[in-house]
Amino acid sequence: MAKTLIKTDLCVIGAGSGGLSVAAGAAQMGAKVVLIEGHRMGGDCLNYGCVPSKALLAAGKAAEAHRCEGLGVTPTTPQVDYAKAKAHVAATIAAIAPHDSQDRFEGLGVTVIRDWARFTSPREVEAGDQRIRARRFIIATGSRPIVPPFPGLDAAPYLTNETIFDLREAPGHLLIIGAGPIGLELAQAHRRLGCAVTVIEAGQALGREDPEGAALVVKTLRAEGVEIVENARVERVGGKVGGIEVQVSGGTIFVGTHLLLAVGRAPALERLNLGAAGVAHTKAGVTVDDHLRSTNRRIYAIGDAAGRGQFTHLAGYHAGQVVRETLFGLSAKLRDDHIPRVTYTSPELAHVGLTEAEARQKHGEALQVLRVDFAQGDRAQAEKQTEGFVKVMAVKGRPVGATITGAGAGEQIALWSMMLANRMKLGALAATVLPYPTMAELSKRAASAYFGPKLFDNALIKRVVGSVQRWLP
Repeated sequence: MAKTLIKTDLCVIGAGSGGLSVAAGAAQMGAKVVLIEGHRMGGDCLNYGCVPSKALLAAGKAAEAHRCEGLGVTPTTPQVDYAKAKAHVAATIAAIAPHDSQDRFEGLGVTVIRDWARFTSPREVEAGDQRIRARRFIIATGSRPIVPPFPGLDAAPYLTNETIFDLREAPGHLLIIGAGPIGLELAQAHRRLGCAVTVIEAGQALGREDPEGAALVVKTLRAEGVEIVENARVERVGGKVGGIEVQVSGGTIFVGTHLLLAVGRAPALERLNLGAAGVAHTKAGVTVDDHLRSTNRRIYAIGDAAGRGQFTHLAGYHAGQVVRETLFGLSAKLRDDHIPRVTYTSPELAHVGLTEAEARQKHGEALQVLRVDFAQGDRAQAEKQTEGFVKVMAVKGRPVGATITGAGAGEQIALWSMMLANRMKLGALAATVLPYPTMAELSKRAASAYFGPKLFDNALIKRVVGSVQRWLP
């Protein structure tokens, strides 16, 4: 049976964060758009990632609030209902889902096809009963959980971030392989909801992050009862639900009721038949240039599929760049020096730009590291949130990176993301009047620390002030 041919300006493959942003923007600006999605509208972020994990963390935070001492409130033992916590997760997804729904996008004029896309030539894809020929294609298929070839795993039950949110009965003892952001966020959430949790990591927990910030996060989770085992390489997995075993290097065996794999994510490209389109790719993703264009000039890749980072906000940034290029023919060269990232544990760990180690390697003696501890903030003292710090890497009066660890770090990093995105000088933040008392004052204090020695430890300044004072009436 012949497939129906659809001709369009843009064909977007994948209805996750990046793909939806491209489709909505392009359609509202007058382009003809086909959007293809073989699974759930909203993609990983809405259904398995950012939204459900933060909703579960919120439930854990509510439980933990009952246990906290100080501030004149006697701690109590919270009554946790795991099924209701998961109902909150489901309700959160349901509340956001209409914004990402097929109905909404069809209302914007987008042709939505609910099937898997497969390239048949450099200019066409097939999806269900239809062929789509487009001027430009956008690959926005996101990523999937990596399932490592651990011996025994093929016969043992395991969870990923795509299945754990379906659980309605609390795990008695959750084993997590992987101590990155996903692993530690879900570890803390489950521990606070009453589960025993063991995290097994082959290297260092949060190994990509600032070591001091990562150490504070790990210290806090351990204090809450999360067992974190570092430098432990998995050698074997076995058992069944209720009796899972994970053996690591050295022979130690960890036993739990459930197993969660959180060892990373890989671009979801398997179904696309990229060879037929002349699109080069690797395990990291589609091979793209600094304009996100693939080896086929008609085909772009964004978000996780592009292999340049795995963040919802990065996919949104990519979407804006691609819309600029494909709709207006304007050059939009990619930057990556201003993309923030956050681990949403308590305390949060947020970063943008160069880490301290990266900045030292790149800038050497020209680097100045400006640091302010949370304990120096009046709002932090008032709320008893004094664990943490703001660290800013600066070169010649401009920030090149910032790390914040502590309460609300993910919100506070926004100031530094703006500074780096717009290449602003530290004086811009130092001169900003902020409401008192706020946590944001910590960042202003860090910016102001750059000018302190120039003003207060400067002999010439002191002589000038002395002279002026003598001449003033």
